[in-house]
Amino acid sequence: MRANCSLLASLILGSALLTTTAAPSFAQGNSKKSGEPVVSVSASIALTRDMQVEIRDWYVQHPVGNVEALPPGIRKNLARGKPLPPGIAKKFAPDGLRSRVRLPVGYEIMEVGLDVLLVEIATSVVHDILTDVVR
Repeated sequence: MRANCSLLASLILGSALLTTTAAPSFAQGNSKKSGEPVVSVSASIALTRDMQVEIRDWYVQHPVGNVEALPPGIRKNLARGKPLPPGIAKKFAPDGLRSRVRLPVGYEIMEVGLDVLLVEIATSVVHDILTDVVR
């Protein structure tokens, strides 16, 4: 009988711990509806030092010319972990550069003004930014 009580107490305590640790946490004041979870995106993929050097060297050897910087207000909206702003003028990096830089599957290098971005194709989330590269 004593063993059954111990087992029962252990089961109750274990389920109580699971219930409290498995409960979702909700942010305070950041969502429109109370109790709604806030989702944040973390940019864990980034250009390696070698990739950055390769990209910078490419644009030194292959100048683009007549490229203008984005207006400061739009450029400020480019941020790691955030999707590309809608309506922003962007284009894929040249094929020669894309073939030299080995990117993870599902990512692409894009030119936006004078900057080069590492963008996740499926979500358009910016994972890394090299500023003032395209000249």
